[in-house]
Amino acid sequence: MNESITFAGLKTRFKLMKLFFGILLSLFFSQLAFSQNATIRGFVFNKVDGEPMPFEKVRLLKADSSAVTGAITDVNGYFSMAKIEIGEYIVKVESAAYRTLTENVSVKKANGITSLKFNLEKKDNVLNISEMSVSADSKRKTTQVLISEIRLDKKGLERIPSIGGENDIVGAFSITPGVITTGDQGGQLYVRGGTPIQNKILLDGMTIYNPFHSIGFFSIFETELIQSTSIYTGGFDAKYGGRISSIMDITYRDGNRKSFGGKVSASPFLAKAVLEGPLSKGKNGKASPGSYIFSAKHSLLNYTSKSLYRNANAGAGLPFAFTDLYGKLTFKSEGGSKFSGFGFHNRDQVTYDIADINWTQSGGGINFLLVPSSSPIFIKGHVNGSNFSTEFNEFVTADDSVYRASSIGGFDLGFDFTYFLKDEAQFDYGINLSGFNTKYLTFNEAKQRIEDNNFTTEIGVYFSYRYVTPRWVVQPSFRTQVYASLGTISPEPRLGVKYNATDKFRLKASGGRFSQNFTSASSDRDVVNLFNGLLSAPTNVQSNFVTLYQNEKTPKNGLQYAWHAIGGFEYDLTKKLSLNVEGYYKYFTQLSNINQNKLYPDIAEFSDIDDVFKKDFILENGESYGADLLIKYSGKRLFIWGVYSYGKSIRWDGDTTYFPVFDRRHNINLVGTYLFGKKKDFEISIRWNFGSGLPFTPTAGFYENQPFANGVTSDYTTSNANEVSTILGTFNSQRLPTYHRLDLTIKKKFVFKNKDYIELVGSITNLYDRKNIFYVNRVTNQKIYQFPILPSFGMSYKF
Repeated sequence: MNESITFAGLKTRFKLMKLFFGILLSLFFSQLAFSQNATIRGFVFNKVDGEPMPFEKVRLLKADSSAVTGAITDVNGYFSMAKIEIGEYIVKVESAAYRTLTENVSVKKANGITSLKFNLEKKDNVLNISEMSVSADSKRKTTQVLISEIRLDKKGLERIPSIGGENDIVGAFSITPGVITTGDQGGQLYVRGGTPIQNKILLDGMTIYNPFHSIGFFSIFETELIQSTSIYTGGFDAKYGGRISSIMDITYRDGNRKSFGGKVSASPFLAKAVLEGPLSKGKNGKASPGSYIFSAKHSLLNYTSKSLYRNANAGAGLPFAFTDLYGKLTFKSEGGSKFSGFGFHNRDQVTYDIADINWTQSGGGINFLLVPSSSPIFIKGHVNGSNFSTEFNEFVTADDSVYRASSIGGFDLGFDFTYFLKDEAQFDYGINLSGFNTKYLTFNEAKQRIEDNNFTTEIGVYFSYRYVTPRWVVQPSFRTQVYASLGTISPEPRLGVKYNATDKFRLKASGGRFSQNFTSASSDRDVVNLFNGLLSAPTNVQSNFVTLYQNEKTPKNGLQYAWHAIGGFEYDLTKKLSLNVEGYYKYFTQLSNINQNKLYPDIAEFSDIDDVFKKDFILENGESYGADLLIKYSGKRLFIWGVYSYGKSIRWDGDTTYFPVFDRRHNINLVGTYLFGKKKDFEISIRWNFGSGLPFTPTAGFYENQPFANGVTSDYTTSNANEVSTILGTFNSQRLPTYHRLDLTIKKKFVFKNKDYIELVGSITNLYDRKNIFYVNRVTNQKIYQFPILPSFGMSYKF
């Protein structure tokens, strides 16, 4: 890089920082413009460990017990009720699993703020909390749009059958309506026509570049630490940016502020430990202001699989190895403000017969939550940094291999502001600044080298307003995404609407525009995507592009864009049984892909060659549409989750329309859990997944690849080729066999008098040993299958 470019880059970044802090200061001072109506706010905590209690119902009553308004606590246990008139009130916190708490409140000033704190204590003889959030969920259904959103807590995750005796968030994501998995290996998830790179995974506000391990059953996340998980499969509001398909927003809990505790577990698949406790002893029986929590897990398959799973991988065992580490320190004030610092490290290694894969990622950050005593504004902020690097070595033949590598390192600084309004309406706004450096090296099918090193900066500013009446919930929002390094500003209007037709039946819709910088270092045309590199939006793309609907464009870069349109309804058949149906359409106006057609270097010598044969990347567009049906039953003992998804995805590369490798017409997920025994300490869970065949490119024929060692004088009639090459048919014109698998999990819990417990877990993955295709050698027709039947036994001790 020359000096002039470096200086120009520094000037751009300096201007960007000035813009960021200018907008940030205006957002901070904007709180002064809000009218100072009386506000009653506070936090709800668990009395046992001092942890916040999310999604609890809080009601404001008059002295005669008539209802005034209400609220639902957020993931921080925070609630706020605004525009309260002068008078005497009762604040009531209700929960099916915890004792009801009340507190008398006197509002004497029209612009005063009353702050409260509740510590919930569990009711006697409450053994299961499957119904604890029913009343709160009912309230949320009528005051929030909740379209294309699935929300789960730790208890919800544990209902899903485990793999290898260990619950993991992968199970929750894979049974979400609209989500497609292409198999047991690789950890790839596709959401309503979007690719893995188009899914944004957040952990406490930090973007996780690679959330899933190669084995596909396990993520980097620790289930024991998860407080809540929100999965948005489309139409999400302007709070979220930088991705065009889906969002998974994961929040970890803090450590126990009252006592030391933890959990250890082991199975043939992995071993793990979680430790937590207060940083100091609390005074006068109160919780400590500081806490810590630490988790570690390490795979054991490279030690156990050759002897326990001899039928897997032709007796070679399961070639997966991974390690995950996480730690966090948290400090809380009496007023509810909070400061946290965290760090993590992940490592993954796998050795297939066809390739070796290694990746690592590390990072850390600071999160804070501010509750100003004199302002109704609720402020959250974060600053973090992380890096991810991966290497991939593909064995083409015994003497030939292809090496690929990719890395990304970046930072993110953000602030979010929430102003609570009357009747559970609210106004959210925020800003974030991010920057990342990407490096990559890859080769296309013609073995043309493609590499780059790039630094990119972005600013995102958003506003979101939720208006609530007894019948309507309307949530317009707007995001401005500034791609400073590319000289592009993306305006992104979005809208969500819900109509409460009756107490049981609700209509809803959402839509908007979305954009992202990241693209993948692997092609959507790859049959098996094992290499998961990350790139910033390329500029080395064709100068002209004709879209699917024959509109000509002259793109400046490879930023990706999409429009979403979603509509549906939800119907409460009973208090325990609900039905949700949604239809969706996603139009991907611009996508960037590795150019598998590149044959020439992009130099002056080949200036007369069409761009599609010499550019590193190629622009495409396409569309995806379908419908998802979810039926859910939550009882005291029985839990049922049934999902059917219909989807169709097509891509257009400027010349040909094709089905991408994840295009699956029909997908079914059935999950059932039942609790046995008087104490409900014996549990059986099953999951059955069915997917219609994915597309693949058939083999049209074979030919001998003549080397022509003597050039034009070679005699092809007497020379013998030493290898056979294939002639491929129409790209992705045929379908693989259907995929289906049944998993079973059995759990038994033994609880001691001091509330410690041991849990025994037995599981069988692929119970009827279905032979699902993973890979086929075109020349020898040798078939490699997904995982066979995998029984497992695990044990955990919670103290």
